[in-house]
Order: sequence, then C-alpha cells, then structure tokens
Amino acid sequence: MGENQKGLFSVIEKLKGTTALEFRIVLLGLDNAGKTTLLKQLASEDVNTITPTQGFNIKSVTSHGMKLNVWDIGGQRKIRTFWKKYLENTDLLIYVIDSADKKRFEETGVELSELIEEENLKGVPILIFANKQDLATASPAAEIAEGLNLHTYRDREWQIQACSAVSSEGVQDGMNWISNNIANKRKVE
Repeated sequence: MGENQKGLFSVIEKLKGTTALEFRIVLLGLDNAGKTTLLKQLASEDVNTITPTQGFNIKSVTSHGMKLNVWDIGGQRKIRTFWKKYLENTDLLIYVIDSADKKRFEETGVELSELIEEENLKGVPILIFANKQDLATASPAAEIAEGLNLHTYRDREWQIQACSAVSSEGVQDGMNWISNNIANKRKVE
C-alpha cells in the first residue's frame, strides 16, 4: 500500500472519530447592521477592514465543539429578495439588528416577520443580535425585543442578545446560547 493511501486512511479514521456537531447557520439582517463584522469576530479575523457584502460570504467556525457553517448574506434591499433561496436545511437563523438605527426598526421588523413565515424556517431557532450596543444612541435589547413582538414567537426557541460586533462584547454570550440551547438539543435527538 502506497504512503499516500496510508495517509488518506489515517485521515479518514481521524474524521470518523470526530464528534463535533455541524450546523448550517444563515446570518441575515439589513445592510449596515454588522453581519460581516460579527462573522469576522466569530472567525477571529480583523474587523477593521469591512466592506458591504455584495452577495454572500461563507465561513466555517468552530466554537464549543461545534462546526458552524455560516452563510452571511448581504442585506441591501435588492439582495433581500434572494434570502429565501438560502434557507433550506437551516439549523439556526442569526438575525443582526443595528440597535442605533431607530429609523430602520420598522423595516427590520417587517423583514424578520416575513422570514419567520418562511416554510424552510418553520421551528428554526433564532438568535437576534442587538448589535452596536457600544454606541450611545443604541436601544436596549429588551426594548428592541418588545418592539419586534418577539414574545409572540411561540413555535421556536429564540434569544435576543445585546452585543457589539466591533468590540466582541456579548458575542460569546450568543455563542453560549447556541451551545446550551441548540447543540445540546441535537445531542439528545
């Protein structure tokens, strides 16, 4: 048996022993909400050079023994019509809101409520990051949750997490919620 084949078999054996849970996560929100900054923060990448997402970014991030395949899809109005094409087989929706952009709360609420109605997201848990909490004009997460009527979402697990994607404050708390509420449920199934 050639050396390359032995190497391949040892890689396959190692992979068989891997118990990391794998999740497909779709990361959505209006343009300029901080989705890409959040994704880069999760991937431990530099968050100082972010440009608007024209289409989508995909990154695999390992956290809490989970492999998260995150699809960051642009939030510009012309791109939002394509969001539903990315929802199939989604394990978790992360929705990012710019907490300091009060003028767009109604718009983001409409987009989120339309997503909730999508067949491919029926029962899919949602983590909502109330981003940009480092800004003085940011609304508190509890106020945003009330404005979005999150308490009416009874067909799924949901969490709103105050955060600053730039400083990473609150981001780990959101990841802990994913681990404690989503990954642990999958282990039981």
